[in-house]
Amino acid sequence: MPEKEKSDEVIHFLERGVLISPDVIPDLGYLDKKPIFEFFENNDLLYFSKDLLPVLESKLKRGINWTEFEKLKAKFEKDGKEEAYKKFLDYVLLGKEQEQEDIKIIASYEETSAKREMADFAMYFNSRLNMLQKILYSRGQLKGMTSIGRILDKKERANISLIGLVKEKRTTKNGNIIIKMEDNTGEINVLVNKNKPDIFELARDIVLDEVIGISGVNGDNIVFANNLLLPDIPNTNQLKKSNQEGYAIFLSDLHVGSNNFLEQDFNKFLKWINRETGNEKQKEIASKVKYIFILGDLVDGVGVYPGQENELTINDIYEQYEKCAGFLSKIPDNIKLIICAGNHDALRLAEPQPPLYTDFCKKLHELPNTILVSNPAMINIHASGDFPGYNVLLYHGYSFDYYVANVDSIRNGGGYDRADLIMKFLLRRRHLAPTHASTLYVPYQDQDPLVIDTIPDFFVTGHIHKTSVANYKNVTLISGSCWQSKTSFQAKMGHHPEPSRVPIVNLATRDVKVLKFGK
Repeated sequence: MPEKEKSDEVIHFLERGVLISPDVIPDLGYLDKKPIFEFFENNDLLYFSKDLLPVLESKLKRGINWTEFEKLKAKFEKDGKEEAYKKFLDYVLLGKEQEQEDIKIIASYEETSAKREMADFAMYFNSRLNMLQKILYSRGQLKGMTSIGRILDKKERANISLIGLVKEKRTTKNGNIIIKMEDNTGEINVLVNKNKPDIFELARDIVLDEVIGISGVNGDNIVFANNLLLPDIPNTNQLKKSNQEGYAIFLSDLHVGSNNFLEQDFNKFLKWINRETGNEKQKEIASKVKYIFILGDLVDGVGVYPGQENELTINDIYEQYEKCAGFLSKIPDNIKLIICAGNHDALRLAEPQPPLYTDFCKKLHELPNTILVSNPAMINIHASGDFPGYNVLLYHGYSFDYYVANVDSIRNGGGYDRADLIMKFLLRRRHLAPTHASTLYVPYQDQDPLVIDTIPDFFVTGHIHKTSVANYKNVTLISGSCWQSKTSFQAKMGHHPEPSRVPIVNLATRDVKVLKFGK
């Protein structure tokens, strides 16, 4: 191409506010100019070099931190250190599969069709007992562990240890607690004396069907407890930290379709994540967000509770999910959306809930940056080099209602206002819904998917519409907020939701901040 034509093209681009390298001009001849100018207008790009031609050809129009790109390009040209620049350029040109290399699904359950019989429930609880028995036994505090059947056969008094499921619990007229425990070999009563305050307080919070360990002295068809052990998180659990900066955001309970959906607040969040609002520091943080977790109840649903049709602005479940997908499509494509279902979503209530169905959520499945997983699920993120990544346990939190109502320490300690107490309670039991009546569930024969067998670095939930952040034995506990104002049901139940809050984690320091996008 003659130099005069090159100069004219460069001037033409300058008039549109873009400085372009002359060596790119010949390669642009076969491309339509209109989408080229749209590309520049939709991105914070000041200088266009030949390196970016593949990006333009792939029509990647958003989701790239162009300010950072410009800095790396300038640094490369200044000192010849091209590693950072090339790394960023490689990222820009990666396909979707490669972009997800730092996201690994450790556990996500698909829906399986099978006839369920009574025997399946027995096998389900046996698998739970076996899984948690291994965790308890590894603690080393239950020396000489004996099956219940052998304890019943003992004639002489002796120090014994046992592990079993809690079948019954009652308080005697003297104020002591009797726990009936069972394993595969039999049942036995365990007496926890009120004069042993440490284990007595722990016993008060024991719930049916959880797995516990007991050490004590056997009597005539009874064990007098000296110690009570929960599977729990070990004290030796280490606090992992990455040497690479990045941010993760945790959203929950959008309830799109409800007449209480706070669309204005959610749009404020979308503007921030696209760096359209906020100060320079806030925009910089937004540019470094790598993951957004959405912890269920994306829509309000249809027919979830009596009279719900009077509280909906969208009465069609397909339209609710289409509207929701429209909002989420505004999130930059380079940010991964990891999504699980909740009790308002259009699929079975029984846990584990499978990933959201394509039938209802086609538009969500079509988004290029979504990863749909079951509820619960375990995801590993942010792995790099020698860093193994963070294990994130996702659980919507449907069982929470039961434990707020039935566990004294939670109810008296703040109830729904203290999600951290509920989450700590479940972590100590290493189970998301230990009591049979606390949630609907599918009885798997070979495993209990609600057992927390892998210790998470982050335990993240939703459901109760109030943000909470805490730490328990180096596990970061985060309860998401909501995007729905107080409903009539919540007012009647005495709930105190705090909508439009966004917990955000710095993945290098593990510091958690809560951003407010509402009142």
